[in-house]
Amino acid sequence: MPELPEVETTRRGIAPHIEARTPTEVIVREPRLRWPVPRDLDTTLRGHRLARVERRAKYLLLRFEHGTLLLHLGMSGSLRVLPASTAPQTHDHLDIVFDDGQCLRLRDPRRFGSVHWTSDDPADHPLLRELGPEPLGDEFTGDYLYERSRARKSAVKVFLMDSKVVAGVGNIYANEALFRAGVHPGRAAGRISRERYRRIAAAVREVLTAAIAAGGTTLRDFTLADGSPGYFRLSLAIYDRTGLPCPRCGQAIRASRLGQRSTFHCPHCQRQ
Repeated sequence: MPELPEVETTRRGIAPHIEARTPTEVIVREPRLRWPVPRDLDTTLRGHRLARVERRAKYLLLRFEHGTLLLHLGMSGSLRVLPASTAPQTHDHLDIVFDDGQCLRLRDPRRFGSVHWTSDDPADHPLLRELGPEPLGDEFTGDYLYERSRARKSAVKVFLMDSKVVAGVGNIYANEALFRAGVHPGRAAGRISRERYRRIAAAVREVLTAAIAAGGTTLRDFTLADGSPGYFRLSLAIYDRTGLPCPRCGQAIRASRLGQRSTFHCPHCQRQ
């Protein structure tokens, strides 16, 4: 699944090409995504200028003068800016055609992505209103995590991946951040000290910033907006490296399941 750095990379890739442009047509080839694509999307967007492209957690927000289009890439979605005349492929479900002859094309083989329109403040949308602070924002600190974690019995990795606690820290980056912070992913969130949470918050910021700078993590279902892959996967220290030596101490990396997600840790560097 595209995680926060991949979504931010997509935002940066498409924004210069579509901001300040005006849709002339919306083509919906397959409306059956995770939720049905709004039937009147063509008439809603046609003739209205796109002001800017923003991101909230793993959602892209296309801010028009009269409302906001929310896009989620689901498990396998991607966006491209292409000439509108480019022939669509099997899984190309939606085109937003702009006044310069280019289109924003949504491709989603598994159809777990979604498209939503709101004319209200997007912060009040049901999909966004309960999200926690952005992990790269000023509100996300070790002290904040410490206060939110009190009396929590769930594993700290599950806690970090709770979107109501912090928006957009997915599985890959939770694994990587906890390794950097030297914290076992299975440790109860409520048993971690304030100082350790400060290390965790710093590690989350570091790993996400590095991933964004490197262009996101190359996964099977994701490439950048221009079709080239991201390269941060080459720098992952622990994720999906079961049995390989820890880059710090050399002990074999172990795998487990937490919250039904693959989890990786070093038994020496991340003691329970």
